[in-house]
Amino acid sequence: MAHTIVLTNQKGGVGKTTTSVALAAGLGRKGKKVLAVDLDPQGNLGFSLGMDIEEGPTIYEALMGDASVYDAIHRVGAVDVIHSNILLSSADLMFRGENRELLLKNLLAPVEPLYDFIIIDTPPAINILTLNGYSASQHLIIPMAAEILSLVGLVQLKDTYETIRRSANPGLSIMGILLTKYETRRRLSRDVREMAENVAGQLGTKVFDTMIRSGVAVAEAPAHGESIFDYAASSKPAQDYAALVDEVLRLTEGE
Repeated sequence: MAHTIVLTNQKGGVGKTTTSVALAAGLGRKGKKVLAVDLDPQGNLGFSLGMDIEEGPTIYEALMGDASVYDAIHRVGAVDVIHSNILLSSADLMFRGENRELLLKNLLAPVEPLYDFIIIDTPPAINILTLNGYSASQHLIIPMAAEILSLVGLVQLKDTYETIRRSANPGLSIMGILLTKYETRRRLSRDVREMAENVAGQLGTKVFDTMIRSGVAVAEAPAHGESIFDYAASSKPAQDYAALVDEVLRLTEGE
């Protein structure tokens, strides 16, 4: 059965999609069977992997019942992807019903045994799409830029996490907080790490040992439709994301 991991943070610009792409691609490079699912209407996950996000069935059609989950899966390099586009922005209006937060969980159930990992990218908001990501997953990873303002909003995330655990998904856990845009020589980065460790304690989790350093390749890779490993394998962010993949594998070993 797949390890299902959702990347979440309602603050934008923290490296959530970049991390989703890198984690999926990195696990695929390790020989793992990976499905990456984009729940963000911006469609950046698919775009970052070189997909035409206007082509083929997307997660929206699949969740609406207009396409099967198998039809929505597209092979990109070493991973399978269910991409999204702007159609998904109508989710709050279109996804109705008593158990609407379970739509993704039910959609993925038939294919979950086919994969080692399912990586879910969510929008920078707490909405029905994010709730579906939480309900379908075993673990949360919270990317957080090494900046003071990135600490704001984690209380709301904690409330949402605890609500989902009480209702739709009692087995959900937070794998860890991932510091991105980390500058080793900056005092601020070190201070934010210390504060993040305090927040992690309140959430019952940890800060990942791996920290993702800044680098221009992180911003350039999506424009080329490539993961950080394909675009700039020797860059500092690529080295860090490779270490993150290894850390995630260690944390999920034996589950």
